[in-house]
Amino acid sequence: MELYHVLNRGVDKRNVVVDDFDRFRFVHSLFVFNDKHALNPNHGRKGEFLKTFDRDPLVLIHAWCLMDNHYHLLVSPINDDLKSLSQFMKKLNMGYARYFNERHERSGYLWQGRYKKIHIEQDAHFLYIPFYIHLNPLDFLGKSWRSGEMTSSESAVDFLSQYRWSSYQDYSGENNFNSVIHKELLRPILGNSSAQLKVINQIISSADLAQGSLRIEQK
Repeated sequence: MELYHVLNRGVDKRNVVVDDFDRFRFVHSLFVFNDKHALNPNHGRKGEFLKTFDRDPLVLIHAWCLMDNHYHLLVSPINDDLKSLSQFMKKLNMGYARYFNERHERSGYLWQGRYKKIHIEQDAHFLYIPFYIHLNPLDFLGKSWRSGEMTSSESAVDFLSQYRWSSYQDYSGENNFNSVIHKELLRPILGNSSAQLKVINQIISSADLAQGSLRIEQK
């Protein structure tokens, strides 16, 4: 099973979500666009949430995080077929952009360009990439965690536990957006909530570990 860290951000680093309705819509899009069937033309309409249906997934989404102006995904294309990954990303980016532009009465590009795709080949990257993705929301508290200088691990964990727009809660025992993700691969790696908290505390308080996790994104 091949793993890819996929990310994209808004054009000129602009926000791609304005409120929780947009955020819900993006998460909904992760689910409905992960399907080999053709797009439903109504899905671009503002306020239109399609009902769930039997899908033929293009990728397995192992972890994800939505920030104000970008997103991170950890995915495996079905049967390691990169065409499936490309199809999913095209549907996701174009479908969400169509909705966003219509709802917010704008035109033009929403995304900075083609998504960035990073092949996860080394064990060290595989072990830390889920934590890196889940730790991204700490940027809202400040970026000291990125240099291993977070002064309060308790406040960091509390913030992550309340941040809905990632797969962190689903791996911590809460049913947040459980239907979006495929847990089987990462569950043994992440472990239970206590095991995850231990690693999180190590990363945000260690310069070496924090910088090591950041190099994942820079590859």
